[in-house]
Amino acid sequence: MNLEDIARLSGVSRSTVSRVVNDDLNVKDSTRERVLDVIRQENYRPNIAARGLAAGHARVIGLVIPVEVSTLFSDPYFPLLIQGVSTVCNARDYLLMLWLGEPEYERQMADQILHSGLIGGVVLAAGLVNEPILQALAQSKMPFVTIGGHPGLDRLNFVDVENVKGTQEAIYHLMGLGRRRIATIAGPESMVAGADRLTGYRKALTSRDIPVNPALIVEGDFSELGGFVAMQKLLPQKPDAVFVANDNMAVGAMRAITQAGLSVPQDVALVGFDDMPVATQLQPALTTVRQPKRRAGAAAATMLLDLIQNPEGEEPHYLMLPTELIVRKSCGA
Repeated sequence: MNLEDIARLSGVSRSTVSRVVNDDLNVKDSTRERVLDVIRQENYRPNIAARGLAAGHARVIGLVIPVEVSTLFSDPYFPLLIQGVSTVCNARDYLLMLWLGEPEYERQMADQILHSGLIGGVVLAAGLVNEPILQALAQSKMPFVTIGGHPGLDRLNFVDVENVKGTQEAIYHLMGLGRRRIATIAGPESMVAGADRLTGYRKALTSRDIPVNPALIVEGDFSELGGFVAMQKLLPQKPDAVFVANDNMAVGAMRAITQAGLSVPQDVALVGFDDMPVATQLQPALTTVRQPKRRAGAAAATMLLDLIQNPEGEEPHYLMLPTELIVRKSCGA
């Protein structure tokens, strides 16, 4: 079964079938449906490489995650993100190439991506404020979308979650429970999500005329051990609540609290961010800010493929996804 066969069965020209297969928008809906019906009936699978040549771009996109492999598989965030990107690629007949690498090799990785000729666009995840690969992509002609906004780049296509607003909602919830000495274990300020969530913490306090106390802010590294160490540093300050910038660190923070002979939530209320599976496995279960991880990956892939197929669009695209506070027992209410 080839394009000529599909054209004959559909009653259209070979070039029309080619335009349908390559998602050309200049095809009547009725004609498109007739061709697609035949394709489905005959179980026709177009050659991806040939489609790329016909369309003038590779039908392969790169998902770039410039982190160590151990980090990728120890943090549940990334597999869910990958799943979202992969689902869209499968649905639109694109192949997905995953690029991993330690941050110090980003410039080398950027050179490989931009000059390999293998991919037609990039979804970039990780979210460092100053990211060499992002600068290289911004200076190139390759379509790309980032997961996470980046300060300093005006014309950027990105998908992000409401990190600031979600954090504020968590802090207001703690205030509503009567907690006043609210500390935070922040993410690295070198990462956009870490900086945004710290901004949300500060905004929530100042909006209620509560001074921001630097002694109640300790930076972590988004790891469980980082949360444990940061909580040990905070405990002498006697906080009655702690907002932790991700669930991984919240696991370590809860362990530090209990090892100090204190109780969650009676002595210290705890809120995380992400709503990872571990949040419901903790005792007590963790109150946390849920972010739509799969949806973020899917939205970024959709945005990128739309950019590839419509390169004439000049306005940058962005999408902010809402978060949701999931209240469990680590706050007491």
